[in-house]
Amino acid sequence: MSILIPSIPDSDQLHRDAMTVLQPGFEGTTAPPEWVRRHLAAGLGSVALFGRNVTDQAQLAALTAQLRQENPDLLIAIDEEGGDVTRLEVGNGSSWPGNLALGEIDDPALTRDVARELGRALAACGINYNWAPSADVNSNPGNPIIGVRSFGADPELCARHTAAWVEGLQSAGVAACAKHFPGHGDTAIDSHHGLPMIGVDEDLLRSRDLVPFRAAVEAGAKALMSAHIMLPAVDPIWPATLSRAVLGGLLRGRPEDGGLGYEGLIVTDAIEMGAIANTYGIADGTVLALAAGADAICVGGGLCDEETVLRLRDAIVEAVRSGRLPEERLADAAARVRSLGSWTRLARYGKAAQAAPTEPDLSIGLRAARRALLVTADPAQPFMPVTDRPYVASFSPEANIAVGDETPWGVAGMLAERFPGTRALSVGPADAADGQLDTLVARVLGEADGRRLVLVVRDLHRHEWMAAVVHQLLAARPDALVVEMGVPQAAPVGALHIATHGAARVCGLAAVEVLTGQPTARS
Repeated sequence: MSILIPSIPDSDQLHRDAMTVLQPGFEGTTAPPEWVRRHLAAGLGSVALFGRNVTDQAQLAALTAQLRQENPDLLIAIDEEGGDVTRLEVGNGSSWPGNLALGEIDDPALTRDVARELGRALAACGINYNWAPSADVNSNPGNPIIGVRSFGADPELCARHTAAWVEGLQSAGVAACAKHFPGHGDTAIDSHHGLPMIGVDEDLLRSRDLVPFRAAVEAGAKALMSAHIMLPAVDPIWPATLSRAVLGGLLRGRPEDGGLGYEGLIVTDAIEMGAIANTYGIADGTVLALAAGADAICVGGGLCDEETVLRLRDAIVEAVRSGRLPEERLADAAARVRSLGSWTRLARYGKAAQAAPTEPDLSIGLRAARRALLVTADPAQPFMPVTDRPYVASFSPEANIAVGDETPWGVAGMLAERFPGTRALSVGPADAADGQLDTLVARVLGEADGRRLVLVVRDLHRHEWMAAVVHQLLAARPDALVVEMGVPQAAPVGALHIATHGAARVCGLAAVEVLTGQPTARS
């Protein structure tokens, strides 16, 4: 599709400001597309990188260096939470345990250290702005989108670790972006698909969900990301991303007026997510978010083309010209983006940055993952380590969009590295549907005959089909070993049950050490 280049010159300040507040993604790993370069020259203040832009860290560093040639203050964003949500290590799994594992350990100093080393890894690749950490309190055990991305269900625990994560990441010169304000933890709907409704009163919101965000603000978080959720107790009409009451009141408002007094950058969650796109459309959603108090618009996880960028830019320009969006509101938003870009440049090239170690300590991730393990043994089934080729059945729901389905998870591959000839089976909900349960169980039992049986699950408590399969398998093989790599809400089962509190690569590696009684060679 051909793109019509606007007749209005790129030097027009209104157009520059409209470009500055967009944070788009693009396709490619070796060089930014020509349209990205052109719009960087025209004022684009940020770009967003996703797993599709990453092959390895040397490649990523070369790509970011090319981007920064166009604008040394450019914000180069990534969604790198560590744990299950990784873009930096999308092909192999993360070297860093995620939030739930760190919350389980409950050592804020360790959380700070993990975030600092992750920040160094990002900085070495030229990333200066990270859409993390998740500050959500996972108060709903059935939450389909947060889960292990949260530090836990206790507000104060989430608060101390959110603050530590922010401090650690920013000590490496990478801007932190705490999300998803005012809290996505009490939802039963994934906002990628629909608009969640949180029917709590304002007192509970303040005493539970806002607590970690207050800690993030106090820790100096450079950015906060809004959630696409409805909070009728605060605003019965608009979702949080589009709500002046939420962004201008709860977040920007003075503490004496009940707000958090936040002065940093407010960025929306991806504007093309179903909660906004299917309700308001991405163009109107963008204008409404800016008018409500957002400073930057995240787009490009799905829509990553020039046509989308021009569509949003033109919608912003038209809204200013028609009076829907005050020009000073847009100018203020653009100024906040540029201010954060300046901070990242100073953090990258300042004296403190030059004195700091540049190479991250990768060993800290595995050490943390080991501490996060919760191991429960069945006294009726004495545990003996796996010493020969096991059979590994991995049960997983469909991956949510935030996690994606590109990143490997589980322990089957790691066990196969130690024991060539290991057999493995991946099982999804379709494999246990429509009367196929008995056939599936019979297959696993038959193929596992004569081998140690390892069952790997993810959020067992949320999936009836998964629980039914595991129940039948354990009835026939009570000696089976179970590894839970999601939220360990269900009661421990199996001869040995290992809760890893996340599916990062290092969490799987720590579990394999327990299963085999063998530490890793590089530990």
